[in-house]
Formats: sequence, structure tokens, C-alpha cells
Amino acid sequence: MNQYERILPKHLTNVLFSDKMVLYSIPFALICARFQCGEIMPALLSTKRQQQILRFIQDNQQATVAELSRLFDVSETTIRRDLDRLESMGNIQRTHGGALANERAAPEPPVLHRIAENAEEKAKIGRAAADLVQDGETIFLGSGTTTLEVARCLDTRDGLTVITNALSIVNVFAEKPSITMIVLGGLFRHSELSVIGHIAEQTLQELRADKIIMGIRAISLHDGLTNDYLPETMTDRAIINLTREVIVVADHTKFGRVSTSLVAPISSVDVIVTDTGAPPDQIKAIRNAGVRVITA
Repeated sequence: MNQYERILPKHLTNVLFSDKMVLYSIPFALICARFQCGEIMPALLSTKRQQQILRFIQDNQQATVAELSRLFDVSETTIRRDLDRLESMGNIQRTHGGALANERAAPEPPVLHRIAENAEEKAKIGRAAADLVQDGETIFLGSGTTTLEVARCLDTRDGLTVITNALSIVNVFAEKPSITMIVLGGLFRHSELSVIGHIAEQTLQELRADKIIMGIRAISLHDGLTNDYLPETMTDRAIINLTREVIVVADHTKFGRVSTSLVAPISSVDVIVTDTGAPPDQIKAIRNAGVRVITA
């Protein structure tokens, strides 16, 4: 008895196969013949192997092509194809010589607790993002500690109009009469010192900006921009519709992570400003997707 006879019971006359919700009835004799020719078994083995590879990467957070090749007793070329397939489905992140598990972003601490986190990197990002703003423009500045650094670098601009939903941004410009401010109303979110919700979203529909500069909880090539608080996500979507140029400011800890709710696909972003600690493979992939990435 060969391996195929052990797998398929002899008493079957037809076997049902499912492909995208369509069931196919295939004569058992034909299946046996195709197994013998090697037409079916490789596809079944490939799918099973990819599931096991995904489980291994999730358990270990990462894996190299070489170790997966040894573990599953297949060629490195086969493993690379498996990893490319898993990446195309958004299950992993490819790296040079291996892959990383998609990391779930933990719930974000309150804004006042995050001010000291990666402070030097955020200051550099803030300066680089501020350089993208021209005199006389209308910009939207979102809430967060990195956008706060952007605001602190804009006090020398002439004729600037700033739209914001963040109390921290308001405080930066409160004593600068040369900057016109439009402050959104709505539901106050205490942890972020920001305004969100229906009233804010309705106001945004009446406004337009040359650029928006916003932070985000997590960035992934396949999962895009994601956030961990749904009501804020809805407001963020309305903010993105405010302009033709979307600038995301995010330090290196935000990359390769996925949070609970989708804000926008990566294709909605024009520019990402980050620090030099951002993962090179992910930055390259995002650039290849057509997004300009500035490292400060």
C-alpha cells in the first residue's frame, strides 16, 4: 500500500473538494491517478506547511529561511515562496533572510504618560515634519506627543492657520497671535486631551486644509494605519478626508504593528516622517508602495 492509498479510503466513489465556497465532486479513481502523478498532494502539503510555518513564527516571533528549511525538510526556495504567500495574506512581515510575526499593538497609555517616551526621536521627527509646512498654509495638527513636537517647531511660520482637535496644540499657539487657530468642538477624551465624535466630524466636513499632520497607534504595510479606540478612529477618518496631503508622524515603535480598528490603508498616506530606528525592511516596502518616507 502506497502513501496515497493510506490517505484516501477505498470505499469512496466520489470526493468533494471545496474551492471558494464551490463544491466539486471528483471521481475517486481520478483523484488516485492525480495523486500518483503528484498533482494534488503538493498543493495540500503546501497549505498545511504554510499553516505550520505561520504557527511557528507566531510562537517564536521570528524565523529565518534557513531554520524553516531544516525544520520542514524542504528547500530554501520553497520556504521563500511560502513566506511570500503568507506575507501576501498579511499574516507575517518578510525580512531579509526570514520573517517576523505581526505584532499586536498594546493599548496606548494616556498622552501625559507618553511625553517622555522616545523624546529625542520625537523631537527630531517634529523638526523634520515642520520643515514640510510653508508660510501661509492651512494645516491640521492631530493629537499626540509627536504632533506636539511638530507644533513646537512652527512658531516662526508667517500667516499659518492651524486646525486642531488637541488641547495640547491649543496651548502651544495660545500666545501666538500671528497664527490663526480653528479649534474643533465635540466629545472630550480625557486620556488624549483631544476632541472626537460626531460634532467634531461634522465640523471637519466644513473645513479644508493644505496638509494634515497626524500620529497613529500602529503602521503596517498590509494592515495600513490602525488605532485601538473606535470612536477616535471614526474621527481620524474624517480628518484624512480634510486634505489632499496626509503626513503621518510616527517613531520606530509604531511600525510592524497592528491595532484593533482600521483608520486607512497605507495608500492613503503621502508622507511618513519617522526616526532612524525604524525597521529598514519595512521602510523599504512602504517606499515601494509609493509612500515617501523621511527619516530624521
